[in-house]
Amino acid sequence: MLSMLIGRYSLISLLLLAGALAVAAADTRPNILYCLADDWSWPHAGAYGDRVVRTPTFDRLAREGARFNCCFSAASSCTPSRAAMLTGQYLHRLEEGSCLWGFLPRKYPVYTRLLEQAGYRIGSTRKGWGPGDFRAGGYTRNPAGPTFKDFATFLQQVPAGQPFCFWFGSHDAHRPFEHGLGAASGLKTNHVAVPPYWPDNDVTRNDALDYYWEVQRFDREVGELLELLDKAGKLDNTLVIMTGDNGWAFPRCKANIYDGGSRQPLAVRWPAKAKAGQVLDDFINLVDLAPTCLEAAGLTPPAEMTGRSFLSLLTGAEKPGSRDTVFLERERHANVRAGDAGYPVRAIRTRQFLYVRNFRADRWPAGDPQAHKDPKRVFGDCDDSPTKNYILDHRDEPGMQKFFQLCFGKRPAEELYDLRTDPHQIDNLAGRPTCAAAQKQLRARLDQWMRDTADPRAVKDDDHWDSYPYFGGKVGTQKKRGNK
Repeated sequence: MLSMLIGRYSLISLLLLAGALAVAAADTRPNILYCLADDWSWPHAGAYGDRVVRTPTFDRLAREGARFNCCFSAASSCTPSRAAMLTGQYLHRLEEGSCLWGFLPRKYPVYTRLLEQAGYRIGSTRKGWGPGDFRAGGYTRNPAGPTFKDFATFLQQVPAGQPFCFWFGSHDAHRPFEHGLGAASGLKTNHVAVPPYWPDNDVTRNDALDYYWEVQRFDREVGELLELLDKAGKLDNTLVIMTGDNGWAFPRCKANIYDGGSRQPLAVRWPAKAKAGQVLDDFINLVDLAPTCLEAAGLTPPAEMTGRSFLSLLTGAEKPGSRDTVFLERERHANVRAGDAGYPVRAIRTRQFLYVRNFRADRWPAGDPQAHKDPKRVFGDCDDSPTKNYILDHRDEPGMQKFFQLCFGKRPAEELYDLRTDPHQIDNLAGRPTCAAAQKQLRARLDQWMRDTADPRAVKDDDHWDSYPYFGGKVGTQKKRGNK
């Protein structure tokens, strides 16, 4: 009997010891701070050489961690881009989660919930997943995590020793902007690099300055979060990710798969694992975020995640340079076409080429020229702005038609751009005999990706996406905080 009691209590002690060791091991897992701007484009940060914007926080993260030069959003639209980030899956796999102002079905695992189930404390503030109705997808809270007033309030509620994952979703640099604020803050119009698909004048340059001012506010606020972590002694064991959800809200940018709509700044800092000062040219899609966070936390990403963790790049376990392709797409952005129709696109981007397939080339890519749901909006997939209004108001003047066509005109079924000579993707080479081989190869690779990732359009090219619910009010509305 005595030996049985000793054996029993030894077993209990072993179990308690094992539990204590598990807790201790969990305590060493990194915290995760994900800082997401709204409509922030590459290369608008000091670390990328932008001459106007001042981004000391982003530059610090890039200096003390890794700067990615070829990061792209899964979709150039807020809701599907954020859904892809959270699920680690391409938007065409997410049903209603693929459209703006829709919902994300709860059956798709999100990395925040998986971390919570593994013992992480999770939270978010401001813009999480969305815009849309998360309750329609079966959620009782935003998929990005329970909402807190701010990061400081969240930190106070995290028990000592418990790792956390926090989503800081800024509303900057989403429109509307406060007109003239950029110039009033001292930013200079003569330093703005105006893309060749806009007219170069004071209207577009000052519009860009107002955008830059909001980027700077986002950067400053992320710096304040780092200060809080530093004071709490948690900064060096925190994986900090700083990026944007899609491109800046200007014509031919946001809601387009060209670089102005899909290429994102990305800096990652994690001193415990990532060597400082890395500059990586590997192609990253923000769909890779979810598996990266899970792997950093010691978890195995679910098999259904089509994203690929880039943790091995940060740690040096993977030789840089092997990731040389990214796939881009969109379905319905705003509800701005007759019949609630979207503008479906799939694309493949390599170092040399961008190949684009427009599945409904008969439709207007920026929305119908006649108002649909909102009587004040035309070409409603492009946010209202001084730049948009200038192009539309002057479209019939000499030299302006080319800007209207590039930003609002209809497009052919296929587009092909040679990025070596045409970095802004203006001169469409599709159909030219000299590019036939490249076009054929890229078309085949895109088709294969669609099949491999179970894209419904690879099997049946229908428009069932257009029947998904749209919970938006006025097109393009977005809650903004007051200036700070």
